Amino acid sequence: MTFPRVQTSRGELRIHESLNDLNTDLVEYISELSEAAVKERGVFTIALSGGSLIGLLGKLAEAPYNQTIDWVKWHVFWADERVVAKSHADSNYKLAKDGFLTKVPVYPSHVHSINDSLTAEDAASEYEFGIRQLVKTRLINVSDIDDCPKFDLILLGMGPDGHVASLFPNHSSLSMKDEWITFITDSPKPPPERITFTLPVINSASNVAVVVTGGGKADAVCLAIGSANVGTNSSSLPARMVQPTQGKLVWFLDKQAASRLDVQDSD
Repeated sequence: MTFPRVQTSRGELRIHESLNDLNTDLVEYISELSEAAVKERGVFTIALSGGSLIGLLGKLAEAPYNQTIDWVKWHVFWADERVVAKSHADSNYKLAKDGFLTKVPVYPSHVHSINDSLTAEDAASEYEFGIRQLVKTRLINVSDIDDCPKFDLILLGMGPDGHVASLFPNHSSLSMKDEWITFITDSPKPPPERITFTLPVINSASNVAVVVTGGGKADAVCLAIGSANVGTNSSSLPARMVQPTQGKLVWFLDKQAASRLDVQDSD
């Protein structure tokens, strides 16, 4: 099955009639990127966000993907994580583990979760240190522009306020340029303590996919993807600040999320 793709200045748009169509396209996209990365580098590095996005990844544990994906070559990271116990219902690690990671043969040592016994600040520092070590060994690719880690795929959702990962509107974390991982203790949505990739890391990825569903996010989608004049503050919307410097950006939208978007005006 093929789905329409629209190229715009804000990336490639894939707008789907149903959530099932979006889900099918998304897992096929991930499978194709995995195959290409493994063929080129012998490894596939993917960073996940949390929330409803994880629920769509369960299809990866089903046929044919559970057999055709080279799971032992996967290294899984988190673009953001809630600083709670790994067994906590709010843990992005737990969502991914229960949703699909325990159902596919990914090596446990290739699942790079945060140390949940540390403070948010220390967890962020330790997570960044670990990623820096993997960049040194080139397990994670490196950007030739700013030496940031260059993940094969960073997979993001978006909130109704336009936040991505745990980068929220008008937060000081949006302006960070030197840090790869930062922490926050004042998230506007619970739980308050989180770690998150910074924008330079997100924008250094080879591929970034933003998955948005539901009419409740239609306004934010319009601000994030639409013409620059759609809102006076749209340029500082976190989702609009996602713009890979050398990589590819793809938006996976259902028709409800895209309902306020004039695709012709987004070029």
